[in-house]
Amino acid sequence: MSRLKDGHYLVARLETAFRPGPWDFAEREAERIAALWAQARKQKPKLFDGQVLLMRHAEIVATPDGDVLRGDFFATNFRNFLALFALGAGETDVYNCFSMAALRTRDGAFLLGEMSAHTLNAGQIYFAAGTPDLSDVFGAKVDLGASVAREMAEETGFTAAEAPAGEGWSLQVSGAKIACIQSRLLSLTAEQALARGAEFLARDNDPEFTRLHAVFGPQDIDPARTPDFIQTFLRESFAAQPCG
Repeated sequence: MSRLKDGHYLVARLETAFRPGPWDFAEREAERIAALWAQARKQKPKLFDGQVLLMRHAEIVATPDGDVLRGDFFATNFRNFLALFALGAGETDVYNCFSMAALRTRDGAFLLGEMSAHTLNAGQIYFAAGTPDLSDVFGAKVDLGASVAREMAEETGFTAAEAPAGEGWSLQVSGAKIACIQSRLLSLTAEQALARGAEFLARDNDPEFTRLHAVFGPQDIDPARTPDFIQTFLRESFAAQPCG
């Protein structure tokens, strides 16, 4: 199966299964992966080689209820996840498929977080997000909706009840990355949300975010620190529904 074409897709839902199995790339490149992991740990000692989920067989399928993203997840160690991007140029059917919470306040600002120094993407500005893991497996399915709600609560303090999900998903596909972005609407203003977020982060001894940023429009986007696919999502969102 060929890789999905890079671009932006709107889908009604995600249909993702858990189908564990070996990954030939990780077994074949075990020695180089071990060396890469040792180097990464020297730079970021808090990196943890736990189990994460990667996706195979990704496809976007038209159904009577709208387009659907389908794919099969399998578990692998975090060191292998890192190696996919450093060494796995030939891996055309494996993706880092993850969910992100596009938190928007009552007055129209999006809330993003600045990654803490101990994280892999230190200093970068992201939506609350995370690569899915085994806690997101329910029977034979992987629930990226549950994953994004968990990450949002862990990273910002806002629960799914406080920030209910909008309809559908916005997918940003770039190479081996599929970002599944779900809109989440807060009843708070940006000022109130930033204050709540600051209080939450201050109580965490090891937060993923060092602080939250409110983005009211394209002029507030930090192009040097915000990944291109998030910039694209923000610009398209503001064009479709301007703040205020």
